[in-house]
Amino acid sequence: MTEVYYNYINGEWTPSVTGETYESINPANKSEVLGFFQSSNEEDVETAIASAESAFPLWAHTAVPERGDVLFRLIRLLEEQREELARIITLEVGKSLREAKGEVNKTIEAMKQFSGEATRMAGETVPSHDPDIFAYTIREPLGVVGVIAPYNFPLGIGIWKIAPAIVAGNTVIFKPASNTSLISVKIMELFEEAGVPAGVINMVTGPGGVIGNAIGNHPKIKAVSFTGSTSVGMALGRAVGGRGAKMQAEMGGKNPSIILEDADLDEVVENLVISSFLDNGQRCTGTSRVIALRTIAEELTENLVARAKNLVIGNGVEEGVDNGPVIDEGQLNTYLRYVRSAQEEGAMLVFGGRQITENGLDRGYFVEPTIFSGVTKDMTIFREEIFGPVVGITVVDTFEEALELANDSDFGLSSTIYTNNLKKAMYFVKHIESGVTHVNIPSNYFENQYPFGGKKESSIGPREQGSSTLDFWTDYKTVYIKA
Repeated sequence: MTEVYYNYINGEWTPSVTGETYESINPANKSEVLGFFQSSNEEDVETAIASAESAFPLWAHTAVPERGDVLFRLIRLLEEQREELARIITLEVGKSLREAKGEVNKTIEAMKQFSGEATRMAGETVPSHDPDIFAYTIREPLGVVGVIAPYNFPLGIGIWKIAPAIVAGNTVIFKPASNTSLISVKIMELFEEAGVPAGVINMVTGPGGVIGNAIGNHPKIKAVSFTGSTSVGMALGRAVGGRGAKMQAEMGGKNPSIILEDADLDEVVENLVISSFLDNGQRCTGTSRVIALRTIAEELTENLVARAKNLVIGNGVEEGVDNGPVIDEGQLNTYLRYVRSAQEEGAMLVFGGRQITENGLDRGYFVEPTIFSGVTKDMTIFREEIFGPVVGITVVDTFEEALELANDSDFGLSSTIYTNNLKKAMYFVKHIESGVTHVNIPSNYFENQYPFGGKKESSIGPREQGSSTLDFWTDYKTVYIKA
């Protein structure tokens, strides 16, 4: 019998007051139910907030290095359970085991970074105009905070939001994506085993519109960190900001890769496969707009199609698979809708564009990596985020035109240029309107020790990760002392 899982509140596994549950299924085999989870409501959120509020004073006054020790212990647990965690991610998200193991590894790297922040939560001393006054600043936790995580990197993003929040001394209400609730249960078990006291982290599962709104509108939630769609993030930002709380949102992307005539096309193609197709393009930093110089566009397209044809699509738990299924029926239908829209608007489908049903893959949500050519800036495929393995190729005559098109977007998360011309590369870095950018590197490349975030409609509030990660999770207090 499939197991029923509960909310995690005040260190205990607790059923929802609704008595209702929902399923998490394996997207590679939609008849396989991975678990039943609590379909919670606002009352459950209230209970979780009361637990977090009660736990806050003691946790906030725990020595910061002691709070950091939790993450040191978490590193060991992640390393010991690496294989199990990767398998759960693959079963629930659909990504290949190779990509799932990469997510676990990135999570371990993040914890190595964040655990060290416990000894770097510094203030500053600044000379006073009065020689008898000594003044300095200290950083203090905010209180009860909310974390709302997406499905595409459910272990990584969930943990690397929660970790700095608790190191800073806050207590957390965690809302995971409903279709990745099983790995989120595992996150709670990991933190508990790492020594987090009861009430410091609380998880409430259920509909995003209900639980997310309850977190966003609650006066006792002092900050919310969200990753997800731009439409939801903007609405949540208005609710949180409207009551004076802090908001951090990492949202959509329509990330460009510019290919100049002197680029190494073999390297470009491999990098585009990584950034456009792997994980089925379900990455906010993935490349979906390729802007290529006319002199090399045809060769680039042919090479990319040849490489896409060789990708192995299948159940992610099997050896040698490059891509598993997309996350659910909704994402499958989104993919099909954008493919249809692109064709109707005049883009040329040169590869892919369909659901795969052969060889038993009809049991899941499998799709082909997809390439369009002849894409113009007025087409929907150029402007809207698809969150699928779809890339549109736009041809230009000059570097200046390429840069102008790259910046012609409501989004500004990530970007890349492929060139060996240092002058053009540096001009691109200076003028591209994105929060993260690259030269000769896939657009989804990142390291946890650097701040992460976007511009325009891709982000709200301070950056995640890196040396600035604690800025969002703390307030400054200025102290003046005169003996």
